Amino acid sequence: MRFALIFEIAKALMLARMKQTMVAAVGVTFSITMFIALLGFMNGLNDLLDGLILNRTPHIRFYNEIKPSEEQPVQFFEELQGYYNIIRSVKPSGARVNIYNNEAIITTLKDDPRVLGVAPKINVQVFFNVGKVDIPGSLNGIDVAEEDRLFAFSDYVVAGDFMELQYTTNSIILGKGAADRIMAEIGDYVQVTTAQGNRLLLKVVGYYQSGLGELDNIQSYVSLGTAQKMIGEGSSFVTDIQVKMHDFILAPKTAKEYSAIFNIQADDIQTVNAQFETGSDIRSMISYAVGITLLVVSGFGIYNILNMMIYEKMDTIAILKAIGFSGMDVQHIFTTIALCIGFVGGLLGLFFGYMVCLGIERIPFETEALPTIKTFPVNFNPKYYMIGAIFSLVTTYFAGFFPSRKASNIDPVEIIRGK
Repeated sequence: MRFALIFEIAKALMLARMKQTMVAAVGVTFSITMFIALLGFMNGLNDLLDGLILNRTPHIRFYNEIKPSEEQPVQFFEELQGYYNIIRSVKPSGARVNIYNNEAIITTLKDDPRVLGVAPKINVQVFFNVGKVDIPGSLNGIDVAEEDRLFAFSDYVVAGDFMELQYTTNSIILGKGAADRIMAEIGDYVQVTTAQGNRLLLKVVGYYQSGLGELDNIQSYVSLGTAQKMIGEGSSFVTDIQVKMHDFILAPKTAKEYSAIFNIQADDIQTVNAQFETGSDIRSMISYAVGITLLVVSGFGIYNILNMMIYEKMDTIAILKAIGFSGMDVQHIFTTIALCIGFVGGLLGLFFGYMVCLGIERIPFETEALPTIKTFPVNFNPKYYMIGAIFSLVTTYFAGFFPSRKASNIDPVEIIRGK
């Protein structure tokens, strides 16, 4: 009963100063709207930028690294034991580039419940022979079906059918930048020369565009069989094993585990792409900082409005206390006013924030660098709406707490005597 009475008095005070109440509520609405829109857009942009790299990057990559042998012949001479042996111009060892016994490794990885999928790959350095000019490039021999399933390969094929790599012998999907450099159209044949001196004519069946210009200028794709034929190797030759995990957080641990078991080099996504994660975290922090600043500013607006309301309602407060309302009751009245403003303004802010995000998502955004993107990216994560709702109530509560405490300490005798 007492709470209902306090709410009715708070409602009457708000309606008596309707214009001020609406201004405060609009301030909260605007702050929450911009908070939701800013976080949704910035985190959508983060997802886009990270996706350009992370979606095309395996969670774990197994390969044989070309490096100098850790043990040199001089170390095996007993006469030189205990001496400092200085060796200059150490050359890389003649270790195999391909992964030995890769079929067993792939089978073991596929049987691991943590692993979503495995895609073998061959990297071949080539030259595109265009007249008298040799243009350097890099060919990736891939398992077409697995590459599409794990890395959304088809999303980046902007012309042609990506499955032609599997069905058409000696075919190639050119990087868009490479295609422009050698002026190759779909259906044309291009001649490539490998580092081993092998030459092969490849039919262009599509264009690939990742959105990263440096990669698209040199990177193209062929099937595993075509890549093996180009370098004169058998069907078991593989230089890379790409692994996608169900939970990429487990990638570092899994990479170390299998690297020790199979005695091959392993890179995990967190280590290789740490800079992108750092960039995303910084952009998110900036978004939260700006959004929270807007909420705090609106809180100061409510604080000033309640201060003015208390000043103008001194006689009302004095009468309330004179007829038996305690200082705590008066504090509850003005705190209720602040929370009502925060609740209504926050609710409207969440609605308008969602509508603004829908509007941003429908704005056309087309660029040749990002062929798969048609509109501005927006993230509709419910977490942002929960944070906005909580902060609207918290900031308005504290905005009303200090003026309400001031109102609770008013001496009714002094106010009535002054009147």
